[in-house]
Amino acid sequence: MAIESYVVVHNIAKRHNVGTLARSATAFGVTELILVGRRDFNAFGSHGSTSHLRFRHFHSLTDARLFLKEKDCDICGVEITEDAVSITDHPFKKSTAFLLGNEGTGLSAKECEICDFFVYIPQYGGGTASLNVTVAASIVLHHFGVWAGFSERIRDGNKFVVAEKPLKQVSRKYCTETDDRIIEERKSRRESASNGFFEDGKNGVSSSNLLDSLFPDE
Repeated sequence: MAIESYVVVHNIAKRHNVGTLARSATAFGVTELILVGRRDFNAFGSHGSTSHLRFRHFHSLTDARLFLKEKDCDICGVEITEDAVSITDHPFKKSTAFLLGNEGTGLSAKECEICDFFVYIPQYGGGTASLNVTVAASIVLHHFGVWAGFSERIRDGNKFVVAEKPLKQVSRKYCTETDDRIIEERKSRRESASNGFFEDGKNGVSSSNLLDSLFPDE
């Protein structure tokens, strides 16, 4: 079975980071970018790379984990934990999905629960406590690509050759869903709200729906 990599987007604070994450994902051979929570995203910074990347949406981390396990995929948390291994050690065994923490607070306890192991990125200078999430993603995905033996893209001059865009072009600012899935999502939100799952934040935006901090309300 071919080795694949995935990126799971769940708790990222800055709304433009999904676009730049998509750009790094395409550069380093990511199979899919998985959105958990809201379907819409900000494509700023992607430079058109979202047209070359598959997106998948899940309502919860549990659903995302089930999908990845059906793919026989490990889930790797990028976080400094007691048992985290340096990314330079390439502690991979098979296809892997990378879950990166919020820039300010890191991975939540709920996010850590779905991870099979953790890696961290060594730092050698003392000027910052952490990296921007897109920079961290680029480093991790590059190391995984080296370990997996992904084929290097052909170069033309001082740039890499960009693949032709798919024939069917869509506005890449949301993950496409069927009508049934949209109805299911709205029902799930109502049930979660009635059970007190979400905590209201500024302007009524839920702070617990971790993609809400990224995107405006629909």
